[in-house]
Amino acid sequence: MSLRAIRVNKDEQGQRVEIVTLQESDLHEGDVTVAVDYSTVNYKDGLALSHGKGIVRTYPLVPGIDFAGTVESSSHASFAPGDKVVLNGYGVGEGHDGGFAQKARVSGDWLVPLPAGLTTRQAAAIGTAGYTAMLSVLALEDAGLTPDSGDVLVTGAAGGVGSVAVTLLAGLGYRVLASTGRPAEAGYLRDLGAAEIVDRAELSAPGRPLGKERWAGAVDAVGSHTLVNVLAGTRYGGTVTTCGLAQGVDLPGTVMPFILRAVTLVGIDSVRAPMERRIRAYERLARDLDTARLEAMTTVVGLDEVPGVAERILAGQVRGRTVVDVNA
Repeated sequence: MSLRAIRVNKDEQGQRVEIVTLQESDLHEGDVTVAVDYSTVNYKDGLALSHGKGIVRTYPLVPGIDFAGTVESSSHASFAPGDKVVLNGYGVGEGHDGGFAQKARVSGDWLVPLPAGLTTRQAAAIGTAGYTAMLSVLALEDAGLTPDSGDVLVTGAAGGVGSVAVTLLAGLGYRVLASTGRPAEAGYLRDLGAAEIVDRAELSAPGRPLGKERWAGAVDAVGSHTLVNVLAGTRYGGTVTTCGLAQGVDLPGTVMPFILRAVTLVGIDSVRAPMERRIRAYERLARDLDTARLEAMTTVVGLDEVPGVAERILAGQVRGRTVVDVNA
């Protein structure tokens, strides 16, 4: 059976991105075949489609680091035809064919059963970005943060991780400060629940080792000087999660927030997170995420539009979540 897909390949002229027709036999090995309903465009997908460096580990490859759909066939004990599933990470879209195709063949060990109350479209709208945001919120809660602890800052707030983090935290009763470099998105962020907008310029330049204690916790998706300044502004005993590198991979700071204010920095990895934590995250998303706000932050595109979206996401021109209807 043939299927449409985006595939990246590489030759002497460099990487090229094509919309192709594949046979199911062309897909990488796995014990579960999923009829994909939706995928998404994440920052990592943008990198994979633009040049592949540091992301794509094998060619040719179907990119797309996540997808949601229905099991079509399975030799895995945990899944049967008709089951609704979602996948994030595990190297899919990097070293194993991913979600930018009408079908995906993967290991059943990588699949999360779709929780009751979520559709495959909603699961895709959440995507790796939203799932990462939930992992970040869980880490803050596990560190003891509550709405009574004080304000929580979200950097890169208009992006995928940031938008879902703002919505989740506001819905859980936190007073959320949303940092963005796009003033035009202030209304969008307030609609998602942000109480205050922080100009990205306040955080993105080199700063002091310690600043005024402004927030009890933070979700950072930016890295570099921004993360250093987030740490410098965190209250005594506060917790900061880090999951992104939009500004850079460096951390040009000091140990002072850690040894003088007992600040905790928690790394968030969505690719290899244990299955029990994935299931916990999706159960909480099904319970706590305002689906109306999720819909408000979501744009749907077809496969043909994905390369253009990838360019815009790297340029910081995409807000919220972009869902890919692979069958459109």
